[in-house]
Amino acid sequence: MLKDSVKHIIVKKVSKNNIFDTEDQLAIEEPLEIQVKYDLAGNQTKKSISVTMRTPGNDEELAVGFLFTEGIINDKSQVEKINTDIFDENKVLVTLTENVVPKFQTSERNFYTTSSCGVCGKSSIDAIKTVSSFQQKEDNISVPANLFYTLQKTLRKEQEVFQNTGGLHASAIFDLQGNSILLREDVGRHNALDKVIGASFLNEQLPLNNIILLLSGRASFELIQKASMAGIKIVAAIGAPSSLALQLAEDFDITLIGFLGKERFNIYSGSQRITL
Repeated sequence: MLKDSVKHIIVKKVSKNNIFDTEDQLAIEEPLEIQVKYDLAGNQTKKSISVTMRTPGNDEELAVGFLFTEGIINDKSQVEKINTDIFDENKVLVTLTENVVPKFQTSERNFYTTSSCGVCGKSSIDAIKTVSSFQQKEDNISVPANLFYTLQKTLRKEQEVFQNTGGLHASAIFDLQGNSILLREDVGRHNALDKVIGASFLNEQLPLNNIILLLSGRASFELIQKASMAGIKIVAAIGAPSSLALQLAEDFDITLIGFLGKERFNIYSGSQRITL
């Protein structure tokens, strides 16, 4: 992924009283148009769903991850094929299987894909409950607190592009013993998570109800929304959660951890799953 995700440039570096040319690496940011093709009343219909600024790489995962977390599709069997446009690598077309109609009408969210949420408030939380593929169930998950102390170190070790550019967000999933399962990076924190969920979707591994999701930055409403759609029960973030993210986590009985550091973190909701 690194080759397609960074751009090598020459910059002038200033150090004390010296100035000199040196090579630097920037995280690439380019638009990705996500399109859906489906059969409507016997006619093939193609519709552009979203344009999101992303770091190239794992675009198929990003496309289906976005469609799933927005409630437009809910099962791998609904996807016939995924193609990148041969003339424009910044376009991905998801073709749905015959007689599958995407559920555009079930989501009240606007596809405003930035780090802020598209729509906010109780109505959006109710909308997520309506389109979620997985019903809330009681669980007996129990994770020792000291396990979380190792996750950030593992995340940084595996963040290949971040180490070279310092410019990308990451989402990673771990099993309940702290073993790394999958990590994805992107210039957009929501895209990184869509890539993780999209990969799990394509591998038919959903729901992710026995994993820990680690976010490299803050926990926004949109990220908790995507986590809830994938059935994730534990979310840990290096940064802080927003108030609406906490409200959503409480409504979906998600354990939400923030300010995860070397030997500290805050539990904002779902503390019953964390043991000392």
